[in-house]
Amino acid sequence: MSRRTDVSEAAQRGAEAAELVTRAKRGDSNAFDELVRKYRPRVYALALHLTGQESDADDITQDAFLKAYHKLPEFEGRSEFFTWIYRITLHRALNAKRDKSRRRTVPFDDPRLIAAVAVDAQGDPERAAQLRDRYRALLEAFDRLSPLLQTTVVLTTLQGLSYKEAAVVLETSEGTIAWRIHEARRKLRVYLKGLDEGLGRARRRPMSDSAVHRLEKALMQLIPMAPTPAAAP
Repeated sequence: MSRRTDVSEAAQRGAEAAELVTRAKRGDSNAFDELVRKYRPRVYALALHLTGQESDADDITQDAFLKAYHKLPEFEGRSEFFTWIYRITLHRALNAKRDKSRRRTVPFDDPRLIAAVAVDAQGDPERAAQLRDRYRALLEAFDRLSPLLQTTVVLTTLQGLSYKEAAVVLETSEGTIAWRIHEARRKLRVYLKGLDEGLGRARRRPMSDSAVHRLEKALMQLIPMAPTPAAAP
């Protein structure tokens, strides 16, 4: 698919969302239901990537759409609806993280870990056992990143937003987005190298960039795995 096709499809999606917003503002509840249906999987995945807790992600998703529903008359359409709902979700998710003590370890029942291992292991129990420890360490490294670096990685790498789109959501420049991605990867490499050396396996099987890329690819599956959307408020 060409870049021109990607742009035209994005423009079409934006126009469709704008039409739904207009109808919802006029009192068409079905239009807002459709907005929820279209964007809830990505909003839920965004919250889940940042919190690592299904219950928190579900609460944040509901809160985000409830706030959007009540604030819809104030939405002026200067940005796309997905940009607006992403900002609401990010603020809610980051507040939730600050309200809780920062975890230093990722539990084995972390939904991100379960999903990533299931996708990458492809039913092989031995491979699943190997991946579980490696991906757990990678997720712990990710959770140690600053909120700004985490959100930038999630939006671009795991949600598939372009640097331009992520810059709009985070209200910064494309250059800043590029720097944050570079810095996040650098910090992940440093942390994982230290972990490998600390475990005495620096010369055996260090966690390379390819492991990070495989984890990212697996975690992208959290978007279609999001729960079925509920009805609008």
